[in-house]
Amino acid sequence: MNKYIIIYLGGEQPTSPEEAKEHMEKYREWLKSLGDSIVSALNPLKDTHVVSDKGATNGSSTAMSGFTIVQANSLEAVLEMSKTCPFLDIGGTLEVSELMQMGS
Repeated sequence: MNKYIIIYLGGEQPTSPEEAKEHMEKYREWLKSLGDSIVSALNPLKDTHVVSDKGATNGSSTAMSGFTIVQANSLEAVLEMSKTCPFLDIGGTLEVSELMQMGS
């Protein structure tokens, strides 16, 4: 099986604790539905910095807010999994890419 990364972009933050709890429950159910395909579930990003040859600056140059890593037999299978992700319910988008295996 190959590994794939699902990248979370944008999306609206919950406006209340109740809304946040409801949204997190949807995530738990979605992850549960993915079963053994999960390699690394929810990985939210915090305190992002951009590093260049001029140094590091606080803040992101993209809208990436986190990622999930899954394993599957095909990209098409991961695209189908992604279509039911609750992140889409809050106005976010997803990018899906295969993770390449690099030799040592």
